[in-house]
Amino acid sequence: MVEFGEVCERAARAGGHVLLNYRSRFRVREKAPRDLVTDADLASQRAIREIVLGMFPDHDFLGEEDDPTATRSGRAVAADGRPRWIVDPLDGTANYVHGLQGFAVSIAVEQQGQLLAGTVFDPVSGECFTARVGQGAWLNGRPLAVSNCVDPGQAMVAASFSPDVTRDSVEIRRFVEILVACQSVRRLGSCALNLSYVAAGRLDAYWTTSVKTWDVAAGALLVAEAGGLTTNLDGGRLDLERPEFLSAGTAQLHADLLGILRSTG
Repeated sequence: MVEFGEVCERAARAGGHVLLNYRSRFRVREKAPRDLVTDADLASQRAIREIVLGMFPDHDFLGEEDDPTATRSGRAVAADGRPRWIVDPLDGTANYVHGLQGFAVSIAVEQQGQLLAGTVFDPVSGECFTARVGQGAWLNGRPLAVSNCVDPGQAMVAASFSPDVTRDSVEIRRFVEILVACQSVRRLGSCALNLSYVAAGRLDAYWTTSVKTWDVAAGALLVAEAGGLTTNLDGGRLDLERPEFLSAGTAQLHADLLGILRSTG
């Protein structure tokens, strides 16, 4: 277990170093409407893959940029029960392309549906969020804890929307209802960092129906190990293969926000 965590962090830092090196010379294209990819994403993933599979050549590897047949959320857990490394080499690509700071590398390892270790690394700030199952969550060696906010009216909440969101979509209806109910709402552009900030108590909650397995895996473990709660929008266990979820620091805030989200359809 310790070795998995160490490899997560080492690989995430290597990927982050690549992203910084590419910042002034990357090329960008659309892999789908409003869904960007750069050669920095690809180079970061190559560096991560080299470290991970160099250490564990028999493990499964799910990276955002090398699985063109992936479904909306990813692909199924390795059928033979091997550990699976779940990698987003650049979460927050639009921010990266536009010169904003909200991007990160996210790496997690799971086996038979159980998340074992994860790292979210912000190469600009140098913040490295790490978690190991049953051992807590940490930011650069300091323990993390979620906020104690229980009242939506006092909560700062983040949201993510799909690139092709439409004016009449349920995502917009949910956003409006949460905006009215909460103190403030943020759209920061990185699922991995949103979850890391919930784990750190900077955000009180975060919801989305438009992300993928590699966006959420490491962050979900961070929140759980920091004392928070993440469920599907039906209140059940988070499904990594279809990550439509609400994450919050306290059970009361989670219940109240879940009621608002579900009331909109």
